[in-house]
Amino acid sequence: MTPLPRLYAIADAAFGDPVRIALALFDAGVRLVQLRDKGAASGRLLDQARRIVAAAPAGMSLIVNDRADVARLAGAAGVHVGQDDLPAADARRIVGGGKLVGVSTHDLEQAAAATSEPVDYLAVGPVFETSTKGDAAPVVGVDGLARICEAVDRPVVAIGGVTLEALGEVFAAGAASAAVVSDLVGRGDVRRRAEAFRARLDALGIA
Repeated sequence: MTPLPRLYAIADAAFGDPVRIALALFDAGVRLVQLRDKGAASGRLLDQARRIVAAAPAGMSLIVNDRADVARLAGAAGVHVGQDDLPAADARRIVGGGKLVGVSTHDLEQAAAATSEPVDYLAVGPVFETSTKGDAAPVVGVDGLARICEAVDRPVVAIGGVTLEALGEVFAAGAASAAVVSDLVGRGDVRRRAEAFRARLDALGIA
């Protein structure tokens, strides 16, 4: 698979119109955006995904959270599923080969089990305390993240409470990518904040 971009942005409807957020992220040069709108009806989510895919510049991709059917119908780059969502193998059957399938994991046992599934990457977290999910699993921590990165054979996306200041820590722990929500899209000017994240990655030499 094509290596994951270092910044995995999440356009979460909790912070406003996810279509507007996604397009602002693309304008700032962010290459991978996940659409997350857990309260949206199927038709609304599909419309959002189609609008984002249609507007995405060349080389920039959309992942749909939870809904493999919406990802396929919208022509998205893939789908991300959680522990209680459609099993990864079924998600793969729906989106097909050549598409990204990612799965959320919260500890070493889950991460190890996920490597037997047809998934392209593992999201591991929450690495830090997070307020974007009321049902968040216990904090993994940077040390836990490092142990999982060392143990699995898939790219790891660090997620949960990741901030601009924490980027160095999560990449030093072995993460291939950092998924960011509130510190990226909940700080007002999404484009400017995304540019700050990209500049920080450049400064760390890991862009």
